[in-house]
Amino acid sequence: MFANLCAKQNISTNCRMKHPETLAIRTQTAQSQNREHSVPLYVTSSFTFESAEQGRALFADEEEGNIYSRYSNPNTSEFIEKMCLLEKAEDGFAFATGMGAVFASLAALLRSGDHIISSRAVFGSTHQLFTKILPSWGINCSYFDAAHLELVDSLITSQTKVMFVETPSNPGLELVDLGFLRGLCVRHNLVLIVDNCFATPVFQTPADFGADLIVHSATKYLDGQGRVLGGIVVGRADLIASIRFFARHTGGALSSFNAWILSKSLETLAIRMERHASNALELAGRLQKHESVESVKYPFLTDHPQYELARKQMKAGGGIVTFIIKGGFNAAFSFMDNLQMISKSANLGDTRSIVTHPASTTHSKLSEFERCQVGIEPGSLRISVGLEHIDDIFNDIEFALEKVANLTRSKDAISG
Repeated sequence: MFANLCAKQNISTNCRMKHPETLAIRTQTAQSQNREHSVPLYVTSSFTFESAEQGRALFADEEEGNIYSRYSNPNTSEFIEKMCLLEKAEDGFAFATGMGAVFASLAALLRSGDHIISSRAVFGSTHQLFTKILPSWGINCSYFDAAHLELVDSLITSQTKVMFVETPSNPGLELVDLGFLRGLCVRHNLVLIVDNCFATPVFQTPADFGADLIVHSATKYLDGQGRVLGGIVVGRADLIASIRFFARHTGGALSSFNAWILSKSLETLAIRMERHASNALELAGRLQKHESVESVKYPFLTDHPQYELARKQMKAGGGIVTFIIKGGFNAAFSFMDNLQMISKSANLGDTRSIVTHPASTTHSKLSEFERCQVGIEPGSLRISVGLEHIDDIFNDIEFALEKVANLTRSKDAISG
């Protein structure tokens, strides 16, 4: 299927079009009779058949083509083809949201009695899916810690079918050794699913380390401007066939408009990610030196506990920095309220820098014990570092940190 995609887009092994930024720009739906240079938006619920026989052949899967936009649409297909090329995948399906993609990648492949193994550090809604929703259908999950991969083998049972990981994780930026896990998955015949949202295919291609399926919340960096919702699963063609069947009949398809936006956004993904990463690395370094900051985490900081793994699996550290502010919950809230430029939002991956307090928002449904297990403390803050000038980003953060420090000094003086 991957070779077919390359051939469809006139990309051969001898072609000079090999780099992701070029593939994202030059992978396009064929021109219509109007010879447009930019792919148009196909706002249509359905498609006509040239004959009754063609309609029969399309529904029988004997002929490729569009039937209904819940099944496929030229804009959606272009977005999927671009992501397959970027992620070195055979096939894919696009969804209305990132969680729709995560859910379908599991629900399409699992049955009652099956078992999932997952890294403990996952997005809050993924955790809710594993602990609240799937168990009611007889599908259970066991968590492992990335720091103790030697214990993963002991969690695998005859009912285990899927291994799911985020790397880097949200929000703790914990990494998982994909090569190690791939060995386990091959030995036990498990499907390895990797959430590649934070790194994007620009900085990490899980297929290179043996991932069977790669999922994304396209809402984040793939869009990159906070405009639309979307999700996608790409990977092995046989697994995508099951996911496609499930998705077509449960109705979670991506809209043509959002697909058009996302496909155009991919054209600038590489250059945006370079700026996100350079800003994030600089910010992380500056925060390490600030007296009001207890600790900083970023994959490409040399003191990150998995720095060597980050350099092995990733081309750069991504656009997320997490840090713990001294003073806990109250200090974190005060810091956020004193920011003048940076947005306060639960989203990430935007051109605009965003601050999030995970303990009270994205991971608030976890118990305090569960949050501690994945490194989320009352003073933890997640910064999605945007494309603004790094000095403007840091100046805003420094101003807010100083306000918190002054408040603390005043309280100490009064109590003293």
